[in-house]
Amino acid sequence: MSVVTRRSSMTFFSDPRDHYSHRVRMVLAEKGVTVDIVDVDPDNKPEDLAEINPYNSVPTLLDRDLVLYESAVIMEYLDERFPHPPLLPVYPVARAQSRLLIHRIEKDWSHRVDLLMAGKGRETVLTRARTELRESIISVSPVFAEKPFFMSDEFTLVDCCVTPILWRLKVLDIKLPERSTKAMQKYMTSMFERPSFRESLTEAELEMRE
Repeated sequence: MSVVTRRSSMTFFSDPRDHYSHRVRMVLAEKGVTVDIVDVDPDNKPEDLAEINPYNSVPTLLDRDLVLYESAVIMEYLDERFPHPPLLPVYPVARAQSRLLIHRIEKDWSHRVDLLMAGKGRETVLTRARTELRESIISVSPVFAEKPFFMSDEFTLVDCCVTPILWRLKVLDIKLPERSTKAMQKYMTSMFERPSFRESLTEAELEMRE
């Protein structure tokens, strides 16, 4: 019997070390959604995943007959499917701004995180990615002094994208200057202590900051 057929209505295929999977796990925890999580080894993926996802990729969410396999799409679907607490602003302009922030995180941070987490490629390429990521993160540090969450008075999907990346800074060998990033450090402490974040962590992720 396959993993899919013997499980409940909602199944989430997740890489325990992947920040895209982590962001979805944060949303699931924040919403208190009951879901079967299948930990996926990227080098030994279950056959079920290829059967339902044409890209054979994670994260992948199976909700009855619906299959979603893009983290941003999954997060927005979960926010609409389970509306409380809401993780996107109500008004169209603010929602668009949140989506744009997520897009900027993808463009400016995510692909560099992917490169460094994989650890494959020439050392010069990895060093450049590490330097660019560090400088980009430091450059946005002042915005954390303005509001309790990432450019918002409320916890949103943007925080679900930012926090898993900040959690991985140690394993990415990125050190932030304490004096110029105090507001960001305060934000990180607050986010890392948030119950939904603690619940979202896998054993592999816990080891990243030991």
